[in-house]
Amino acid sequence: MMSTTQSTKKFVRWTGIISIVAAVVMILAGAVTWATVSSQLSEQQITVSEDADFLAGDEVDGPFSAYAQAEIIDHHALEATGGLTYAQLDQDDPARATAMNASFLRASLFTSVVAYGVSALVIGLGVLFGVVGVAFTKLGSSKGETPALDARTHERIPENV
Repeated sequence: MMSTTQSTKKFVRWTGIISIVAAVVMILAGAVTWATVSSQLSEQQITVSEDADFLAGDEVDGPFSAYAQAEIIDHHALEATGGLTYAQLDQDDPARATAMNASFLRASLFTSVVAYGVSALVIGLGVLFGVVGVAFTKLGSSKGETPALDARTHERIPENV
């Protein structure tokens, strides 16, 4: 029959192994998602407008360039509409179509930015799961028995008591 200590160590070890497997899956999933979003953005051959506040002229293929392009699109749209948003323009205003297109483009670019953020989060959590998994695996695999300690004196309690 397995002792409680052995049973606990086995549980801790398996928890560690499962955490390591989850870590690998999360890191790979995050990396694949990041690469897919980058590839899809790159295929669109978008370049950050030359008058953007940052990354002007850069290819839109990452979170920062996507954000920069979304911001300059907003700037251009507000210039074209006299500072009014889509919702603020009259229904028959010809600038409303420009505001609508700008809004759609910005939403698409911000979706990419969010996808990058989620990918980074998943990769980071994967790393954390991996570290915890390694620690649990080591704890569960330790050869020596942890001696029981008296809570008041912090002295070792003999096993035959």
